[in-house]
Amino acid sequence: MPTTRATTSDRSTVRILLRLWPYVRPVRVRLFTAAFVAVVASCLGLVIPLVLKWMVDGPVADRDPGGVWLGALYLLLLGVAEAGLFGLRRWLVARPLSNVEAEMRAGLYRHLQRLPVAFHDRWASGQLLSRATTDLMLLRMFLAFPLTFLLVNGVTILVGLVIMLQQDWTLGLVVLGPAVPVMWTCVVFERRYAEVARLAQDQVGDLTTVVEESVLGIRIIKGFGRHRSQARVFRTLSWTLRGTELRKARLLATIWGVIVTLPELAIGAALVLGAVQVADGDLSTGTLVAFLSTALALRWPVDSIGFLLAMTQEAATATERYFEVMDARPEDPHVTGRTGRPAAARSGLRFDGVTFRYPDAPPGSPPVLDRIDLHIRPGESMALVGATGSGKTTLTALVPRLHEVTSGRITLDGEDITAMSREELRSKVAVAFEEPTLFSASVGENVLMGADDGAGAPELERALAVAQAEFAHGLPQGTGTQVGEQGLSLSGGQRQRLALARAVVGRPGFLVLDDPLSALDVHTEAAVEAALRQVLADTTALIVAHRPSTVLLADRVALLSEGRITAVGTHHELLRTNAEYAHLMSGEPTREPAGDPDGEPGEQLAKEASGQPTEEAEDDR
Repeated sequence: MPTTRATTSDRSTVRILLRLWPYVRPVRVRLFTAAFVAVVASCLGLVIPLVLKWMVDGPVADRDPGGVWLGALYLLLLGVAEAGLFGLRRWLVARPLSNVEAEMRAGLYRHLQRLPVAFHDRWASGQLLSRATTDLMLLRMFLAFPLTFLLVNGVTILVGLVIMLQQDWTLGLVVLGPAVPVMWTCVVFERRYAEVARLAQDQVGDLTTVVEESVLGIRIIKGFGRHRSQARVFRTLSWTLRGTELRKARLLATIWGVIVTLPELAIGAALVLGAVQVADGDLSTGTLVAFLSTALALRWPVDSIGFLLAMTQEAATATERYFEVMDARPEDPHVTGRTGRPAAARSGLRFDGVTFRYPDAPPGSPPVLDRIDLHIRPGESMALVGATGSGKTTLTALVPRLHEVTSGRITLDGEDITAMSREELRSKVAVAFEEPTLFSASVGENVLMGADDGAGAPELERALAVAQAEFAHGLPQGTGTQVGEQGLSLSGGQRQRLALARAVVGRPGFLVLDDPLSALDVHTEAAVEAALRQVLADTTALIVAHRPSTVLLADRVALLSEGRITAVGTHHELLRTNAEYAHLMSGEPTREPAGDPDGEPGEQLAKEASGQPTEEAEDDR
C-alpha cells in the first residue's frame, strides 16, 4: 500500500472542498434554495426577542391581557414557521445529496476498473473500500448539514449582533469581547484537528483491510489455528484507532470549552451591566429582555462552531482521500498508446527486445524481463518454462497490457499492441490465470464473461466441454448455481476449469494460459488436454507450464531464465540439448549435469525427464 498519510500544514480546506463542485453542480438549485430557507428560518428565530420586547414594554407594562395573548399568538406563529422552514430545508436536500453520494460512489467504482494493475498492486483493498463507504458517507453528511449551517449560523450571528448593538451598543460590545480569542482558538483547532482526522480515517482503512483479509482467508486462519494472533492484530489496530479518536474528542472538547465558556461569561457580564442600567433607569426592561433573548438565541450558532469545523475537517480529509484515487491516471480502453506499423497478414505473436521493470522498483535494480525476443507463429502453441521467479507470469501479463513494457514492443499479427485500444486488444486476447478468480454470480455468468454480449447456451456448453467442467450441470441449479464469493464453494480444480472455460468461450485469436491445469488431478488433466488440443489448433497460444504433460500441449517450448529467453525448441530437443530445461522437467533437486563433459549437455537428466533409462539404471540392471 502506498503512503497515504498526508501532511496538512500547507493545505487549504476551502480549495480541497471546492473539488466537490462538479458533483454538487447538478443539484445546486435545491441546495441554494435549502440554504436560503434555513437562513430565513434562523432569522425568524431572532424576531422572537423583538416580540418579547414589545410585549414587556407594552401589554405587560400596561397590564393589557389582550395584548399579551396577541403577543403569544405571534410567538406561536413564528415558532411554527421556523419549524416548517427547517423541515422544508431537510426535504430539499435529502434526495439530491443521496444522488450525489451515489454518483460519487459509482464514479469511484468505474475509475477503479480502469486503473492499471500496478495501482491495485500498491493499494490495500481496505483503503479503497473505506473511501467508497465511510468517506463518502462523511461527505454526504457535510453537504447536508455543516456546509449549510456554517453559512446559516454565520448570517444568524451577524444579524443577531446587529440587533443587539441596536438595542444597546455598550452591552453589544461586552458580548463581542470574546470574538478574538474564539477566532484564534478556531484557527489553531482547524490545523490540529485536520491532522488527527486524516490519521483516523487512514486507520479505518487499515482496519477494514484486516477485516477483509481475515474474511477471505478464514480457511487459512482456521487451518493454521491463527485466530488468536489475527484477533491480537485486530485488537491492536482497534485500540490504535481508539486512541486517535480520543485525541479527536479531546481537541473537540477543548474548543467547545472555549467557545461555550467565553460567550457565557460575556452574557453574564452583560446581564449584570444591563440590570444596573435598568435599575438606574437608563435601559427599559423590555430592551434588556430582548437583548438577553437575542444573546441566548445565538448560543447554538456559536456553540456549534466547533462541531461544524470538526465535520468540515473530516469532510476535507475524506475529499482528499477520495481524489487520491480519482487522480490516479487510468488506462483508457478506447485510446491507443502510439502509432504502430500497418498490420501484416497473420504473423502471430512477437516479442521484440521487450524489457520490463516495475515502476516502483529501486533505482538500478535489474529488470524483471531483459530484452525478450520471441516469436509465436500463427496457429502455433508456445510453452513458457522457467524456474520460480524467472518472470513467466509477468511476461504473460504484458500481452493483454495488464502491465506496460518498459522498452521494446509486442505485436499481434504485425500490429504493435500499444497502437490498439485496450478494448480491441482484450477482445483479441483471452487470459486464464493460475489463481482462478470467480465472482458472486452464477456459473454461467462467470464463464460467459469471456464472450461477447450475444453469447448464450451453445457457447457456454462448448466451453464447459473443453474445460471438462460438465460438473456444473450437477450443481443444485445447474449452470445457474451461484458460486459464492471468490468461488470458495467450489474446489480448486473446479474453479480452475471454470476459469479455463471463461478463457476459451469467446474463441479468441490469441490465448494466454498461466499454468491453467495446476490444480487438476491426473485423469481430469488428461481429459482437459485432449479437448484443449482442438482449441489450440485454431489459435495462437502462449502457455506457462511446469509439468511435462502441459508442455506436450505446445508445438514448441521457450525457456525463460533470469528474465531472458535462453533456449527455444521442441520439448524433446531441449531435453537433449539443455541441462537447465531437463532439470526443470525432471523435478529432481538441483545438481550438476551428469555424463561426459564433451557430450550433449544434460544428457543424463534428459533421459530421466523423457522416461529413458539412465546410465545408473543400466548399471543396476
